[in-house]
Amino acid sequence: MAKSKPIGLAWRSSTLFIVSTVGIGLFTDLFLYGLVVPILPFILEDRVNLPKDQVQGHVSALLAAYAGASVLFSPPAGIIADRVPTRQAPFLLGLVALLGATIMLSLGQSVPVLIVARVLQGTSAAVVWTIGLALVLDTVGPNNLGKTIGSIFGFISIGELAAPVLGGVVYKKAGYPGVFGMAFAILAIDFVMRLMLIEKKVAAQWDVTEESGDDDEEEQVGNAGEEEDANEEEPLLRKKEEDNYKVPDGQSKVVKGYPILYCLKDPRLLTALLLAFNQATLLAAFDATIPTEAEQLFGFDSLKSGLLFIALVLPYLLLGPVAGWMVDRYGPKPAAVLGFGYLVPVLILLRLARSGGTSQVVIFCVLLSLNGIGLAVIGSPSIVEASYVVQRYDKANPDFFGKQGPYAQLYGINSMVFSLGLTLGPLISGGLRESIGYGNMSVVIAMLCLVTSLLSFIFVGGKPRVMRR
Repeated sequence: MAKSKPIGLAWRSSTLFIVSTVGIGLFTDLFLYGLVVPILPFILEDRVNLPKDQVQGHVSALLAAYAGASVLFSPPAGIIADRVPTRQAPFLLGLVALLGATIMLSLGQSVPVLIVARVLQGTSAAVVWTIGLALVLDTVGPNNLGKTIGSIFGFISIGELAAPVLGGVVYKKAGYPGVFGMAFAILAIDFVMRLMLIEKKVAAQWDVTEESGDDDEEEQVGNAGEEEDANEEEPLLRKKEEDNYKVPDGQSKVVKGYPILYCLKDPRLLTALLLAFNQATLLAAFDATIPTEAEQLFGFDSLKSGLLFIALVLPYLLLGPVAGWMVDRYGPKPAAVLGFGYLVPVLILLRLARSGGTSQVVIFCVLLSLNGIGLAVIGSPSIVEASYVVQRYDKANPDFFGKQGPYAQLYGINSMVFSLGLTLGPLISGGLRESIGYGNMSVVIAMLCLVTSLLSFIFVGGKPRVMRR
């Protein structure tokens, strides 16, 4: 007996609703992470009754528990997502883990309970990022991935940067009930959207069709921005290039069980993952150092320091979709090379920040806005380039990678690398700021961007023509 057609099938399986649901899921993850961080010291003091001299160490342990869980569970989440019939079930389970974590954080009165809560929160992050990005690719296709990722990242950056401010302000005004009430309200919205979502491949049972951008131009995927000579020998060159993506027989059981591992030998994919790591490191460095620098230079409290992030986020929010469209149109190489290259001088310009009155605050905001432009440009090249490379392997070896391909496995590794960047970014930037000062710290990070830009020129999108024999 045929299943009855679900109510609202057309809009529940539409590209807009699916992408919005993933965006809300990622937003919820980052928002709840940032919302809880400012009140962790108070939870440890008020509920757990820890002495003040032990609070900082336990806060660091709770932060590490989240990061460690996110890193450890991202690859398994990718394996599971590529082997289950639909992405929706594990996507919902990730939210259940986040709900459990939030309940434990709101009620927990011992350190072990809080650690378990943070581990659950990190596990949820691994699931939502891995499966969410795979769901986006399933929905929009590779040719529209850049602008979609750019739009999503611009939106979720608001949650990432605004949550700590809101957490501190709401806690001050309404205490724990206000903070966790806001958290449960966002979770409820997220749960309803994930529950109502219908994947396109499921909707296809009822002949619901909508262009996803991955059919008509399938053969063009990965070619945007790649420098190839158009001549009579091109078909032969293309055939030779396809042979480079063939997976030879006799692979180990580990590689057969987790086939994305074979792809990691490709320098293009490794460079794409480096872009993700450095992007996360930059975001985390700004998160960690802007409040402390604003306090030192201008005497700002947490609320005023939080408002400074508007200058950083607004360009990201406005230009993210435009930068993503350019990646779709011209390939990831120009955005990666120019984006990280552009960040070199504007990061160095942060040395101009000085203590003072309104004029110095304005200068600091302008400098942050200039950096926000660079963050918008580098928002999507890493994930698009990684998807291009892995799709080449998938098309050349469909039997090896399975029916759904290795895309969730890819995004699991990407999530792991991104989480590492978010973990190490504050440690690196904070240590540099304390040892050599904020200005010199910015120069060191700028040099990191310079190296990344050069590596992008060499490897992203394939070797440039000048380096080919």
